[in-house]
Amino acid sequence: MSTSTAKHNSYLVENWDTETLINFLKEQNLKLNDKKHYDILSKQEVDGQIFLELTKEKLLASPYNFPGEPAIKLAKEIKALKKKPNCAFSSYLSLSEVLAEYGYDSDGIDSILLFSLPTYEIQDDNKVFKRCMKEILGRLRFYGILQPDSLEAIRNEYVMALLHASIHIIMDITNKELSIKPQYGIVGEESRDQVNAIKEAEELICIMEDKQHKVPIGFAQNIKQLESTCETNKKKRKHGDNDFDYLYGIVTTGRDWHFLLYSPGKISKASDTARDWNRLIENRQNIVKSIPRIDSEKFFTYYPT
Repeated sequence: MSTSTAKHNSYLVENWDTETLINFLKEQNLKLNDKKHYDILSKQEVDGQIFLELTKEKLLASPYNFPGEPAIKLAKEIKALKKKPNCAFSSYLSLSEVLAEYGYDSDGIDSILLFSLPTYEIQDDNKVFKRCMKEILGRLRFYGILQPDSLEAIRNEYVMALLHASIHIIMDITNKELSIKPQYGIVGEESRDQVNAIKEAEELICIMEDKQHKVPIGFAQNIKQLESTCETNKKKRKHGDNDFDYLYGIVTTGRDWHFLLYSPGKISKASDTARDWNRLIENRQNIVKSIPRIDSEKFFTYYPT
């Protein structure tokens, strides 16, 4: 499947390859034997399209030969997937409709309750911070300052540099292991899609949307994604352990960053506008302009990527 097709149709089960299907099934906490049962699906090259055609009887028979209990679990999952509508979170285009579910009569993000982002002082000699700034300086030299009409690929160059550095710094502060999962599949009661996610162990804690000129739409989609992520996390918790604090969502244009704080039935936001970011970028660009021309070998020594 082409990258373009995958981007627009990845929420359709029929379009999942074998690896995507197996990863999805593992996330459903079916308690199957990873080596034994998933190897059967892998060996038989069962993709999303084939999976939807399987029944309990077919799973029990050759060439699959699943034991009874795993066959029943997989048959139930197939039935559930067939019942779910083939729509993506990207189909949510109205922020007003989503906000109405939370008691807001508005079509803009300004009405959402504010929360204060916690801040931590980062020392200038922090290795991760220094590396991040070198990467930003290197990108400035190649791409220049981000503009409102900058291409998504260019915006992501800056976004990922900041995001990776932030994750490393957060891990140092909290002593927790986090990971970034691009194109992570999530499924909700109404929709399914693949997202850029941040995980702590097996639980999703943050989902990111990159929207250049459509921040309200990004909020609508991000809220619905967080709702489904909450349900996914609950399914994975041990019986009786239903405590839930919050999830984060990020909607960014590459210049502006908006943070969602989500708990069941409640949302709030915080924003970091482009003004301070632009000032930082402009100052750093002046520094870059003052650096004399150097050969490429030395440049990549000074600005590792």
